[in-house]
Amino acid sequence: MTSTPTPGLARFNASTDRAALAALHEVCASSAWGRKLLARRPYATVDALFDASDTAMGELDSGDLAEAMAGHPPIGRPKPGDPASSREQRGMADASEELKAEMLELNLAYQETFGHVFLICATGATGERMRDALKERLAHTPEQERATARAELGKINRIRLARLVTEPPAEPVNAPAEEGE
Repeated sequence: MTSTPTPGLARFNASTDRAALAALHEVCASSAWGRKLLARRPYATVDALFDASDTAMGELDSGDLAEAMAGHPPIGRPKPGDPASSREQRGMADASEELKAEMLELNLAYQETFGHVFLICATGATGERMRDALKERLAHTPEQERATARAELGKINRIRLARLVTEPPAEPVNAPAEEGE
């Protein structure tokens, strides 16, 4: 990403603990992961933030990992009203009804096998690519799949963290109009 600080990173470093934790929860649903990143503030660079995220991801126990995965909707069914979920799963938006039905069946089989949602870094992936990955991963052992899901979650977190520290803050919904408007 970048080895220099960004205005967004400075904003994140300067935010209150409560605001930073809320932002981190939007990145990853694991409260342990969020607390670990919060404890390591301030970050000198975006790369340092990414490194801290990777370290924290590696330190999550099975319960923390389950909490993180529970924050993700099944592929093909983004969270209603969640722009990040919709953006990340864009590859399924134009999928055929047959592919969507197949993904539903495969998602159910995966959840039955592993006890959690199928997690893949879907950003930029086609529906077919996600389906093929899901089919392949159904053959994993629980240990293999836990490691793969952890790695995919790490990729998702990096993308979301990059967005957090590079995009301008959202405008307040009820911001007062400037004089003359």
